Amino acid sequence: MEFNHKSVLFDEAIDSLNIDSNKIIADGTAGGGGHSREIAKRAKKLIAIDQDPDAIKVLTERLGCFDNVIIVQNNFENIKSIVSENSPEGIDGLLLDLGVSSFQLDNGERGFSYHKDAPLDMRMSKSGLSAADVVNTYTEDELSEILFRYGEEKFARRIAKNIVEARADKPVETTFELVELIKKAYPNKAMRDSHPARKTFQAIRIEVNAELERLGKTLDDAIECLNPGGRISVITFHSLEDRIVKETFARWANPCTCPKEFPVCVCGKKPLGKMPFKSKAPTEAELKDNPRARSSRLRCFEKF
Repeated sequence: MEFNHKSVLFDEAIDSLNIDSNKIIADGTAGGGGHSREIAKRAKKLIAIDQDPDAIKVLTERLGCFDNVIIVQNNFENIKSIVSENSPEGIDGLLLDLGVSSFQLDNGERGFSYHKDAPLDMRMSKSGLSAADVVNTYTEDELSEILFRYGEEKFARRIAKNIVEARADKPVETTFELVELIKKAYPNKAMRDSHPARKTFQAIRIEVNAELERLGKTLDDAIECLNPGGRISVITFHSLEDRIVKETFARWANPCTCPKEFPVCVCGKKPLGKMPFKSKAPTEAELKDNPRARSSRLRCFEKF
């Protein structure tokens, strides 16, 4: 099975984990094994996690030569139980590479891409709520809210209206059917800026996979699994994800809840750690080689 994926911010992410031969690292989004393979070379043990059954097959093939790797099919939101079962002593690092892999985008059958005609699916785990369910059962107001909140789509209301009107005749079943409804909502001038379906597809994918809901909880659970000196590194691909990570790390670094006018802290809440750097973006060289990396950001937190 071909599972080609260019790991974004590859060197920066690996270096941020500060790996050595005594450390246990979890890759919560192992995907095609790009980051995982390099981690396995350096770490005492790697827990490679992915919810996508296609990814698990590929990971089994590509990481089979390592005797220090445990492959787990699960969602990273269950990090506490995954660590408890596979590393009771805790972990020394966690990597989350969020968003959709190149394999998922390029595999037309999965319905993630607006460039390929396919059934509306977008399920990373291949189970549960699908994009077709969202498009064909959510109310017009619900669709509009999702497109605006998760896609920051300024034509959300028009798109939602077009979807509801179209599905009254027949269900919207394919990616290209949805793309055409989106295009009808866009003024000609706005069509020149970027593909009109980009924001809508992002929003529906986030809703289908509950990506933002899971992220905050995962981070708070992960810090409990992390040993002192351990690091959590997260690669995000849009502002909503990045905001959650940024605000969570800031809260951990400065948890004080005292009013600003208090001269000293009396709440007693101590910092959980520090941020080794503010954030890192891809280099011009990486963007030239992999345009999909353009919106990515890497953030890191080290536990005291």
